[in-house]
Amino acid sequence: MSAGAPATPRREHAGVVAPPPLIYLAGLALGFGLEAAFGSTIGGVVRWPLGALLLAAGVVLLSWFLGAFRRAGTPPEPWEETTAIVTTGPFRLTRNPAYVGMALVYGGIVVLAGSLWALTPLPLVLLAIDRGVIAREERYLAAKFGQEYLAYKASARRWI
Repeated sequence: MSAGAPATPRREHAGVVAPPPLIYLAGLALGFGLEAAFGSTIGGVVRWPLGALLLAAGVVLLSWFLGAFRRAGTPPEPWEETTAIVTTGPFRLTRNPAYVGMALVYGGIVVLAGSLWALTPLPLVLLAIDRGVIAREERYLAAKFGQEYLAYKASARRWI
């Protein structure tokens, strides 16, 4: 760096590849597109109870996640600056309750819709979330909070 050149500003957010809900929605759209093209159905008596259970579990987990962030006074959006590490509520079980919750909602929608093809993009969605969102968030949090975040990271699983 030459003398007098401005320093590179420190990024005050995780720099995720895309908003996580949009990643999940893109997977659902792709899956339902495959369903429309190739057709298949999930049937049987388990479809409605299982779908409803997955959907409800996801909504509850997402609500719990949002409440924990609200109580900590930090924004839940990964494109905003994180002001605190949240380790209470669902964060005792997983470092990423929002992404687990979104995956459960995704599964619930797919099962309720009876769409087998809509499940096929889910592994790619989870890979995008894991590498393009979570890994970036973890680097950001480690750089911002140091040992405090690393200690929490060692105490809770990434997913479940």
